[in-house]
Amino acid sequence: MFDILMYLFENYIHSEAEVMVDHDLLTEELTRAGFHQDEIYKALSWLEKLAALQNTDAYPYLTRRPGTSVRIYTPEETRFLDVECRGFLMFLEQVNVLDFTTREMVVDRVMELDTKDFNIDDLKWVVLMVLFNVPGKESAYSQMEDLIFDECEGPLH
Repeated sequence: MFDILMYLFENYIHSEAEVMVDHDLLTEELTRAGFHQDEIYKALSWLEKLAALQNTDAYPYLTRRPGTSVRIYTPEETRFLDVECRGFLMFLEQVNVLDFTTREMVVDRVMELDTKDFNIDDLKWVVLMVLFNVPGKESAYSQMEDLIFDECEGPLH
């Protein structure tokens, strides 16, 4: 499923190509690209749920203000988000790429992925997808793009 999300993001969203809304046409194209139909439906459902997160009435935790609270991850979340991923999420909050709401959206979307192998590179793409879908987060999206595509090779000294 994650491969389909990456395919859609790179070919439609990130490239600023016109996004097809017709699920049948999109499903047909993804099938021609070699993806299995059950995985296509899971990926499209994942994207629909991402869009639904904008409805804060359905997700009241997104409207809370955390103050000086600390995020404690559940055992299930720590199976997906290892120490490196959780540290990266904290870093993104500290540099104001993510806020309380967008962090929770990222965690929500990570937990819905149907994958056994999830790593920090996958997390970076989920963060990009979430930020792209949140109105008013263009600057944070741009910062995240810079973090992904302008990563330094080798030591920083």
